[in-house]
Amino acid sequence: MSRPLPIALVQAPPRPATAPLSGFAEDVEQLLARFPQTRLAVYPELHLCGVDAPPASTEQLQDAAEPLDGPRSRQLAELAGDLGLWLVPGTLCERGAGGELFNTAPVYSPDGRLAASYRKIFPWRPYEPYDPGDRFVVADLPDTGRIGLSICYDAWFPEVARHLAWMGAEVIVNPVMTTTADRAQELVLARANAIVNQVFVLSVNAAGPVGTGRSLVVDPEGRIRTEAPDSGATVLTEVLDLDDVTRVRTFGTAGLNRMWNQFADTDAPLDLPLYGGRIDPGRWRPATG
Repeated sequence: MSRPLPIALVQAPPRPATAPLSGFAEDVEQLLARFPQTRLAVYPELHLCGVDAPPASTEQLQDAAEPLDGPRSRQLAELAGDLGLWLVPGTLCERGAGGELFNTAPVYSPDGRLAASYRKIFPWRPYEPYDPGDRFVVADLPDTGRIGLSICYDAWFPEVARHLAWMGAEVIVNPVMTTTADRAQELVLARANAIVNQVFVLSVNAAGPVGTGRSLVVDPEGRIRTEAPDSGATVLTEVLDLDDVTRVRTFGTAGLNRMWNQFADTDAPLDLPLYGGRIDPGRWRPATG
């Protein structure tokens, strides 16, 4: 059995926040013309909200912010619907109902609707002024599987990837706008998060001259399936078989390690003083989509 998911990760420089969305729509149309079997297209963090390189001023980001029921989001939903595509257009500056400023990754479905949205839980402090999100988010792609959302610096906190995998995510989509020298460490984290959770990880960074590029696709055993060698603008394509997640979790990483089957029903819960909580063996295994 196979559950193929053809993807395209677009490593590109950010578009100015003031640029009309028609230009982005043309980019996506051209992407599909080149790679017509693409089912999921992913762009970098803040791809449509290009302002000064970090640290951008709060005023600039507020000027770029809209609520998720605003005209920009409606146009993006229509674009996904017109093209019959699952679309993650990077992240957007979202204005919350109480005036908050969120860094938000939306997911638009092939039927032209906002299917999910995730607010970055771990803004890159002290450099980013965003208000933090307060929940983990997954989205179901019918007849294929479940994806989870994280944004850039979230990858440095293993709790994010672990919760997404526990919620049933088989692919973690991680839009990035890394402009600094720590992209090398992020590549290690992408592989580590894939290995310890037995999931695919898609890390798509902005291209130069703003971003440092080096986007990559990692499989559930931590192997790099495809990667960009540098910061140049490029598109990474791959066909993920989400049944690879099932295979690895059933038979183990390298045919050995089955972390999600670690506990027996008779094992005592393990207290987690850091969180004031515990691992309950009865709740350890991931959800299924």
